[in-house]
Amino acid sequence: MKRILVIGATSGIATAVARQYAQDGVALCLLGRNHEKLTALATDLSVRGASEVSTFCFNASDIEQHAQTLENAQMQFGHFDYALIAHGNLPDQKECERSFEQTHTELTTNLLSPIALLTWLGNYFEERKGGTIAVITSVAGDRGRQSNYIYGTAKGALSRYLQGLRNRLAPSGVAVVDIKPGFVDTPMTQHLKKGALFASPEKIAVGIKKAIERGTSEIYLPRFWWVIMSIIKTIPECIFKRLKL
Repeated sequence: MKRILVIGATSGIATAVARQYAQDGVALCLLGRNHEKLTALATDLSVRGASEVSTFCFNASDIEQHAQTLENAQMQFGHFDYALIAHGNLPDQKECERSFEQTHTELTTNLLSPIALLTWLGNYFEERKGGTIAVITSVAGDRGRQSNYIYGTAKGALSRYLQGLRNRLAPSGVAVVDIKPGFVDTPMTQHLKKGALFASPEKIAVGIKKAIERGTSEIYLPRFWWVIMSIIKTIPECIFKRLKL
């Protein structure tokens, strides 16, 4: 029976992934900011078939407490076979352009916080000589665009960090999975106009579960985003900088 850590568990995608795993009767350890939402999700997952569900409150911005929170969770829950980092925030790009303080806050949430968690998780799984660490980044990290380059900066840097971590941990038998979703219909994107490129959290969750179990290094979800981003990355900068993206 697998024992799975889900960080940012009450986010739309993480909840859908946890529900996928609950059907397999696994044990789930949930970290999230809102105690009431965590409790409700734990009940939901138990009903869906999870053999065990533990919850721990977690503040992504309080980086100094990350290691202690993970240690407490591990001691009370037991070992982890898989870990999924799924928390994040979609910044107000214009507000970040006006305020470095706001930019710093967003980079802390989307980049420094995951790195702090990965530092602990990398050491943990390296000592165990096995397991899988999966992190939700974004297609936005593949190329800087004027509409969301603060978010893209965080996700792009996080993907590069995961490349190095994957290289380091491969000899220990640890898989590091970089999950790059496109547009997903979740509360984080509720202010955006929905179109044909949007996917449901449930569809993304199916792909994430497969990638985790296979130890896939990098995956675009839905898969057509690989084609889209491959094209975007090949546009010459002299042309790209004139595009309204």
